[in-house]
Amino acid sequence: MASAAEQLAANLNFGAFAKADELKKRIWFTLGALLVYRLGTYIPLPGIDPNIWDSVFRTQAGGILGMFNMFAGGGIHRMAIFALNIMPYISASIIIQLLTTVSPQLEALKKEGEAGRKMLNQYTRYLTVILAAVQSYGIAVGLEGAGNVVADPGLFFRLSTAITLTGGTMFLMWLGEQITSRGIGNGISLIILSGIVAELPSALANMLELGRQGALSTGLILIVIVMAVAVIAFIVFMERAQRRLLIQYPKRQVGNKMFEGQSSHLPLKLNTSGVIPPIFASSLLLLPTTVANFNAGKGPEWFQWITTQLGHGRPLFLVLYLALILFFAFFYTAIVFNPTETADNLKKHGGFIPGIRPGERTAEYIDYVLSRITVLGAIYLAIVCLIPEILISYASVPFYFGGTSLLIVVSVTMDTVAQVQGYLLAHQYEGLIRKSKLRGRRRG
Repeated sequence: MASAAEQLAANLNFGAFAKADELKKRIWFTLGALLVYRLGTYIPLPGIDPNIWDSVFRTQAGGILGMFNMFAGGGIHRMAIFALNIMPYISASIIIQLLTTVSPQLEALKKEGEAGRKMLNQYTRYLTVILAAVQSYGIAVGLEGAGNVVADPGLFFRLSTAITLTGGTMFLMWLGEQITSRGIGNGISLIILSGIVAELPSALANMLELGRQGALSTGLILIVIVMAVAVIAFIVFMERAQRRLLIQYPKRQVGNKMFEGQSSHLPLKLNTSGVIPPIFASSLLLLPTTVANFNAGKGPEWFQWITTQLGHGRPLFLVLYLALILFFAFFYTAIVFNPTETADNLKKHGGFIPGIRPGERTAEYIDYVLSRITVLGAIYLAIVCLIPEILISYASVPFYFGGTSLLIVVSVTMDTVAQVQGYLLAHQYEGLIRKSKLRGRRRG
C-alpha cells in the first residue's frame, strides 16, 4: 500500500488536478472567502478620522500595533471593521487548551471524543465573544485618547465600535470554520496567512523605495532577500523534521485467523509548539514599549528606562526574547502533547516500544525523547526569529520579513499543499478503483 501511495504521489500532475472537480470547488470557495476577508480590511470604522489615525499609527508602528497589524493584514493601520482580526479566537483557543490541563471537567470533555470536542469549541466561541468585546471596548477608549482621531467621542462611539469590531471577529471566526469544512486547508490559519501575504508586496516596495532614497544600501537589500530565502528553506527543513519512535504490535488472533505482529511509528515533531512561542514572546516584550509611546514620555523614570532597553535590537530585548521563546516552546509543548495519555493509548491497543515496558516507563521514555527534541526545536525558533529581528532593528526592514511572519507563511502553506495532495491522491485512488471495477465487469 505504501509503495502504491508513493507512486501515485510521484505522478501527481495538472491533468489529475483538472479532473478533480471537488477539489476545484473547494479551492474556489476558499479564494472567494479570503477575498471577502480582504475587502473587510478596507472598510473603516465609523466615526474616526483616517488621516489623523494614520499619523498616530506611524508613531506606534514599531511596537505591538505594528506586529498585530501584520497579522490583521493592514486592518489596524486602516482601523477597519476587521481590525481585531481572528486574534481573540486564537487567544480563546489557547486559554481553553490551558484550562483543559487544570480543570477536571474540561479534561473529561476532551476525552469524550467528538461530542466533547464540540462542547469545547462552543466554550471557545463564548470566550471569543468576551475577549473581543473587552479588546474592542479598550480600542474605542484608546482611540478617544489618541488626539483628535474620534470625531464625536462618547458612550455611543464606544458601544458602536465594540459591537462593530466584535461582530467582525465573530464573522471571521465563522468564515474560517466555513473554509475548513467547505474549502481547503485550515480556515483560521489561511486568514492570517492571506493578511501577511497581501501586505508583502507593499512591504517589499517600501524596502526598495528606501534603497532608492539611499536609506538602505543595495548590498543590505540583497542580504535581506537572500536571508529570507535561506530562512524559508531552513523552516521547511525543520518543520518536516521528526523523530520516529518504533511501535511494535504483537501477534493477535481474531476468530480462527492469526494476524502477524505489525510495526508502526510514533512521529514526534521537532517543533511541536508551532508559531505560538515567538508570537507570545513578541507580544509580551512589545507591550511596555507601546504603553510608553501612548503615554508620550509620562510615567516614572525606571519605566522609561526599561522601555528604552526593550527597544528593537537592544541587548536586553534580544536576551529576553530568546528566553521567552525557549520558555514558551517547552511550556506549550507540555500542553499540547501528553506523554502519559499517548502511552495509555498505546497500551490499550497492544502497542509497545521495543525494550521499554508499557505504561509508566513508556510515558517516561516518550517524555525523555520529546524534551530533547524540543531543545532543538526551541533553538531553531530562536535562530529563525532572532536573526531577522536584528535586521529589523538595525536596518529598518519591515515586520513582514521577520521570522514570525515567514514561519506562519511557510507552515500554513505546507499544510495546505499537503491537503491538496491528499485530495488529489484520493481522487486518483477513486479513478483506479473505478477502472478496476470496469475491467472486472468486462471480464465477467
